[in-house]
Amino acid sequence: MLRTARLTLTPLRAGDHDELLTLWQRPEVREFLFDGETLSAEQVTEIITGSEKDFATDKFGFWAIRETGIDRPLLGTAGLRRLDDGPDLEVVYSLDPGFQGRGLAGEAAAAVVAYGFEVLGLDRVLAEIDEGNAASIAVIERLGLRPFETVPGVLGPMIHYALTNPAHGANTA
Repeated sequence: MLRTARLTLTPLRAGDHDELLTLWQRPEVREFLFDGETLSAEQVTEIITGSEKDFATDKFGFWAIRETGIDRPLLGTAGLRRLDDGPDLEVVYSLDPGFQGRGLAGEAAAAVVAYGFEVLGLDRVLAEIDEGNAASIAVIERLGLRPFETVPGVLGPMIHYALTNPAHGANTA
């Protein structure tokens, strides 16, 4: 579990399935997260199961985001996953549009990045953002990640960002 000033992040579990399916089927959420694809219930189950496995074996995966101390539904997700099945981990997040604009995505992503550095001892954390996703670019840049390359993506160019663990030296990609 991770906690911030306003949020509690808990590893995804099967009980989050229905709320997660509803969130990830919203067009404005999946536009950049899933390249516009609508996930099936089975795909959401696979993501949850994969995340549970990753936490059990590698101590990272996806967290459910909820407001601390408030009996509220799932606000979104944040987590770490392998970028393109390589060795590097990227920070990812999704947030219910009704809660956007309050700094919650950045707060949750900052907690996940800190976890990656402090608990996992990562040398760096990456992010891959669609060039047209101005909101996510702003979140990532506020966290201190800097662009280092642009690669082709399904919906157009994707920008790769990196942040080096401050305990390990200067921020270079």
